[in-house]
Amino acid sequence: MPEPTTPGAAVIRTGPIRYATAARFARPRPVAAGDTRPSSGEICPQPPSRLDAVMGPPLDVRPQGEDCLHLTIATPARDTAARPVLVWLHGGGFSSGAGLMDWYDGAVLAAEGDVVVVGVNYRLGALGYLCLDGVSEGNLGLYDQVEALRWVREHIADYGGDPADVTVIGQSAGGISVRLLLELPEARGLFHRAVLQSAPCEITARPHKESLALGRFFADALGTDPRTADVPAVLAAQRETALAHLRDAGRTMEPAFIPVEGIDPIPAPGASFDDNVRGLDVLYGWNADDMTVFGGPGEDAAQRTREVYEQPLARLGERLVRAGARVHAYRLDWRPAGSPFGAAHCLELPLLFGTRDAWRASPMLGNTPWEETDRLGRALRASWTAFARTGTPGPTTAPLLCAPVQASGTA
Repeated sequence: MPEPTTPGAAVIRTGPIRYATAARFARPRPVAAGDTRPSSGEICPQPPSRLDAVMGPPLDVRPQGEDCLHLTIATPARDTAARPVLVWLHGGGFSSGAGLMDWYDGAVLAAEGDVVVVGVNYRLGALGYLCLDGVSEGNLGLYDQVEALRWVREHIADYGGDPADVTVIGQSAGGISVRLLLELPEARGLFHRAVLQSAPCEITARPHKESLALGRFFADALGTDPRTADVPAVLAAQRETALAHLRDAGRTMEPAFIPVEGIDPIPAPGASFDDNVRGLDVLYGWNADDMTVFGGPGEDAAQRTREVYEQPLARLGERLVRAGARVHAYRLDWRPAGSPFGAAHCLELPLLFGTRDAWRASPMLGNTPWEETDRLGRALRASWTAFARTGTPGPTTAPLLCAPVQASGTA
């Protein structure tokens, strides 16, 4: 096993790299051999994040456009060391975020753990998840993620990584994506371990009929052909659809555009789950106060955190164990000094990725000195890279608590 490099060791950052191309509302295609066009560096067109008040607005400005299927790599060296590979799928309610953002710079994680870190863009909102007869089949963002994992399998050895030792990590909507990747026959064999961070598993996918109804509302709001409408019009209709969905469905946590069940690539519930996850290592968990950033007036954030995160994730853990996966659970209890949000949704992100500069305006960190954030970050990064290397996060202490999930389903 390679020894971890010392913190601060030189890391090679590569990218953005175009891993696929896609016409609007079409499935992604691998980049053709010999295609040497430079990457545009674009991220998927998107509105401001609904969590800007918690995370802070991103401090880096990235060009937005539909040529957005890019990834970025941080590696200690482009050699033959065959390091574990961590593939990151960002959150953002399937409507915002990008793997290229400075928040998700994997350089420190790569250096401390001697691993290769890959951050992935995928299509969002209506461009990624619209379901509308004759226009878009839905689930295109999921197809993008599978194509990125195929790219990793084919190319990551050129960046010092081991294509036979891939851990896929997702947070929030990215965690939902990982949950679905566990089920997809197309993803089988493309990763070997999985981490789900604060994935609200009760809203993993929406029935096809409901998705079609939202797609028709979107088309009416747009008022023109979705295949040729300009991007600002698409985003405006997307916003109108989201507001209508919030008003009519009353589910504040559920975005308007999410994966669709009952159509490709999501199989019938349970159809291939056991075969896909047998023998996998899975780590899942939540932050103790996840729901402080989503709760309505008078809601009990602790109770809602149990209902939305802890209990559904525990049920998933039980199912994984029964199917033959090796499973660990975690909970992050850290409450930064001066933060009004406590151990909030997204709080683990600055512990894993990015730099002091990227997170300097983040309200969820309160007035906690960066040195304290980095000290806890070193512990969390060590656990995640140990899991990627061995399948177990190793010993942990408060405020990060990890434990194996037993056959009974209790952690």
